[in-house]
Amino acid sequence: MAAANPAKTLQDEATCSICLDYFKDPLMIIDCGHNFCRACITCYRAGVDANVSCPCCRGSFPQRSLKPNRQLANVAEIAKQLSLQSVKEPGGERVCEKHQEALKLFCEEDQTLICVVCDRSKEHRTHTVVPIEEAAQEYKVQIQSHVGILKKERAAILAFQSSGEITNQELLKEVDTERQKVASEFKQLRLFLEEQERRRLCRLGELAKEIVKRRDENATKYSKVLSCLSELVCEMEGKCQQPTSEFLQDIRTTVSRWRKGKFQKPTAVSPDWRRRIKELSQETTLLQVALKKFKETLPPVPVLETANVTFDPATAHPRFVVSKSRKSVRWGDTRQDLPYCPERFDPSRCVLGCEGFTSGRHCWLVEVGDGGCWAVGVARESVRRKGEISLDPDGGIWAMGLSRGQYRVLTSPMILLSLSKSPTKIAVYLAYEERLVAFRDIDNNAKIFSFPPASFTGERIFPFFRVGDMQTHLRLLS
Repeated sequence: MAAANPAKTLQDEATCSICLDYFKDPLMIIDCGHNFCRACITCYRAGVDANVSCPCCRGSFPQRSLKPNRQLANVAEIAKQLSLQSVKEPGGERVCEKHQEALKLFCEEDQTLICVVCDRSKEHRTHTVVPIEEAAQEYKVQIQSHVGILKKERAAILAFQSSGEITNQELLKEVDTERQKVASEFKQLRLFLEEQERRRLCRLGELAKEIVKRRDENATKYSKVLSCLSELVCEMEGKCQQPTSEFLQDIRTTVSRWRKGKFQKPTAVSPDWRRRIKELSQETTLLQVALKKFKETLPPVPVLETANVTFDPATAHPRFVVSKSRKSVRWGDTRQDLPYCPERFDPSRCVLGCEGFTSGRHCWLVEVGDGGCWAVGVARESVRRKGEISLDPDGGIWAMGLSRGQYRVLTSPMILLSLSKSPTKIAVYLAYEERLVAFRDIDNNAKIFSFPPASFTGERIFPFFRVGDMQTHLRLLS
């Protein structure tokens, strides 16, 4: 019989009989002297108020009959280090745990190391067994062959990745250059149009001043002439009422005064004014023609297609009723008995769309009706689902809605919206790269609100909806 292995005996003595691993912070039962890991014995006696029996000898001991065994903890650490050292040392031979003989053979069928005693046993007698050096050499050749293939694949992937990264960087530089070019050109165009507008308005202003000045001057002249004529008319009418002898007396002087008081027209409208107005009109027309031609040369702006968004029942509040088509949601009469789901909103009355976005531009249409309490927008995938949530960008939600008869933007503090008409259909716009979230009234074709650049930080963004009462019924329009 083979002599007992001291290292194996030490390992057995340093092993906890509950977890079968080296002792960790061991405690000794004072009555019987058996040792166990602190975590193991604590878990073993959890929930028991009376005396507990020892896992080894079944002897009863009180709850407080335990004390730390620091010496055993040190021995366990030494045994652990010896075990690791015996495996790691180049010259150390591993031995068979069953027969305590050196593991010098390799079983091809079981793919395991065995000793000479195992080789003669019934378990391996019919198996192909080779020396470990021969088996190691054979498998080294196979592994090295595969390593060569894997290295080539790795090199090819690295080269492809490097090439793709260089291409991406070049494309990003081109995009940035073009972005700067577009911004510069349109800035110059805006400055040019603003300057043209300023000049034309200035010239029209000067012309208006001249016309007003001439009008005021003529009005003064008209007033003086009319006053003189009125006096002369009164005088002539009075003269005609006199007796004949008196009327004819000094008639020559009277006629002479009438002839001197003939009406003299004020200065006529200058024909130069109409010419100048016509010139400005022609310049404006030429500018309009040029801008029209410029617009015609531009490629058409791509139409933003409506995304096929549906409600996600797994995220819906337990009171929500989602239709079979997942295109409508309403507040139900009773709370549904649903299994616990970490994605579900509760108690917040919210639901997300099934589709999430990490890039691109998207739009979806929501029929909200003409009342109730609701909100629509977008939310981060990591938005809080349980307990009270913050319905604002800090909480990962960008939305607007109707509450207590007022249209609001869900920010902190909330922004009240003054809308000329109550929207019944709303378009939600998401431009991921531009970090844009905006809303539009479909019925009136009017912009409602646009958030400042949002902080998506590479996270998946989902359509967000809130149904606040039983009068609200949200429906997604395809």
